[in-house]
Amino acid sequence: MSQPMELTLEQKFNIRSFETQVKQMSREQAQDFLVKLYEQMLTRENMYKEFIKHEWGIGPSPWTPKTQE
Repeated sequence: MSQPMELTLEQKFNIRSFETQVKQMSREQAQDFLVKLYEQMLTRENMYKEFIKHEWGIGPSPWTPKTQE
């Protein structure tokens, strides 16, 4: 990827709306929100890794229920 990805008009609108919401938060609310957002980002990253492993055939399917032994 030599060029950065461009945001759609809808995404830009959503960013502006998000910015308005964040400006109305207290400092403590914003800090709590950032920690939760970061946790969600890490969870999403882990999901992507598992999906890629499955697609490449190097790991179990993330949809297969684990059996208890």
